Amino acid sequence: MSGPLSSLKILDFSTLLPGPFASLLLADMGAQVLRIESPTRLDLVRLLPPHDQGISAGHAYLNRNKRSLALDLKQPQALEVIRQLVAEYDIVLEQFRPGVMERLGLGYEALKAINPRLIYVSITGYGQTGPYRDRAGHDINYLALSGIASHTGRRDSGPLPLGIQAADVAGGSLHGVVGLLAAVVARQHTGRGQYVDVSMTDCVFSLNAMAGAGYLASGVEPGWETQMLNGGSFYDYYRSRDGRWFAVGSLEPAFMQPLCNVLGRPELAAQGLSAEPQVQAALKLELSIEFEKRSFEELSQLFAGIDACVEPVLSVAEAVEHPQLQARQVVTHVPRGDGSSQAQIACPLKFSAGLPEPRHIGAGLGAHSEEVLLGLGYSAERIAELRAAGVVA
Repeated sequence: MSGPLSSLKILDFSTLLPGPFASLLLADMGAQVLRIESPTRLDLVRLLPPHDQGISAGHAYLNRNKRSLALDLKQPQALEVIRQLVAEYDIVLEQFRPGVMERLGLGYEALKAINPRLIYVSITGYGQTGPYRDRAGHDINYLALSGIASHTGRRDSGPLPLGIQAADVAGGSLHGVVGLLAAVVARQHTGRGQYVDVSMTDCVFSLNAMAGAGYLASGVEPGWETQMLNGGSFYDYYRSRDGRWFAVGSLEPAFMQPLCNVLGRPELAAQGLSAEPQVQAALKLELSIEFEKRSFEELSQLFAGIDACVEPVLSVAEAVEHPQLQARQVVTHVPRGDGSSQAQIACPLKFSAGLPEPRHIGAGLGAHSEEVLLGLGYSAERIAELRAAGVVA
């Protein structure tokens, strides 16, 4: 099985999380992804714990199904290899700061001259323009500048660091894939490629879907615990007697009434739709009291049989074992290359025609260098020369 994106060939210059997560999705869907890695500046993800048999679990996951070519891009011979590859790999994904690829001689205009069908996707923190284009940043910084942190948190403690990298993945990776595939569709009609500028800050700002829309249309500024969906209503988390938590999303009366019934407080249901902050605060207090009367196990059993939009807060270990996630096969086993396999998060997209089986975990640095160069017509002698010169690793 080849996968829906088997016709795409992508040169991936990215490191860390945003670009690699984007190219992981593409590779899982069948795209041929070739990582261009530095032999002198190791990708930090290769070093991050935890490790499994000496390999970073993060690297093994983010870079599965991809090949690795290790090139020192500061050497002219390496640039010649890239120019040859661009004739065949007509999509480039990179996440250097603006101007870096141009200084290396690998910017969009330079590579477009070789292949006018080239699609070139740049994922950066702040985009290719604006006063912050050259500024350093991480996920938490993009969430801060986008306004999201200003209404994600608690009044008494302020903004909360999220457990996932929302700006990196939802902002950078997913929008990068959308932009890349949109450019592919356009190329099918025009025969021409184009440049796609993905700013993680811009994209995560767009995720202010409800709060941002409300502010721009009406001037209502969102704040911590001031809105229906950010803690300003009973839509929230509630602690059990033994210190576990439950998520309550029973917004509609059809869900609110069963929630209150099963807690033995049917009279509370009428308060659920009130827009008065004091009513919502009183309702939250009453629900908190009811949840804290019961253990996690008791509450789990109470809500297991009713449709009330109430679910337990699970650990990752518990989520892996949950029957719904198991039925959806969210975990896959990926060959290591030694006959064994590693459990990894599976591609979450389901296609009626299926997807190809995972081929291998993230490859070692330069694991496919010789294979790629031989495919370009380099002789074994020439490859040995490039290795000796430090061009290839």
